[in-house]
Amino acid sequence: MGGVSTTERARGPQPDRAPKQDRSRATRQRLLEAAVACLAEHGWAGSTVAVVAERAGVSRGAAQHHFPTREDLFTAAVEYVAEERSTALRALFPQGTAGDRGAVVSALVDLYTGPLFRAALHLWVAASNEDQLRSRVTELEARVGRETHRIAVDLLNADETRPGARETVQGLLDMARGLGLANLLTDDRARRERVVAQWAALLDEVLDSAP
Repeated sequence: MGGVSTTERARGPQPDRAPKQDRSRATRQRLLEAAVACLAEHGWAGSTVAVVAERAGVSRGAAQHHFPTREDLFTAAVEYVAEERSTALRALFPQGTAGDRGAVVSALVDLYTGPLFRAALHLWVAASNEDQLRSRVTELEARVGRETHRIAVDLLNADETRPGARETVQGLLDMARGLGLANLLTDDRARRERVVAQWAALLDEVLDSAP
């Protein structure tokens, strides 16, 4: 008569709603993805917490629960971008590169010519003018730079005890960043492909040369 049956009690509460922790994690993920998209499309000036919250489909209060300040939100967004870039690069070569340095160079350059890099770039520009943001982004980018360099060394099978090897790998990353900047204004694919081919040949020459 309207009560809960013995069988229902034995089964316990039904999973009709996601656990609170899972919902919170999903909300945070939506906010980060929305922040990245807003930065890429509207830049720093047009990416307020309210705009990001609306895009993510959550209230401004919910957004500020996860990220109390605008700086917290967008610093976390750049960290998220960095993690996604690292994950994407690793995912391209799950079994290693088998010595195909051209594929690695191309993959690295692709990371710097996509929306993730565009979003990060907008935050770097903002940080150059925002004292509160600068130290946080500088610290984060230093860590991201070290991680990206380590991934590149692994994928390129580079022995950094060889003279010039470390500088060559870092030069590759600097070059990839530069190509990403050039791509913001115009589709530079044709020239980029020639540069990638040249860098792959240069890497083979430097990284495989006799010590």
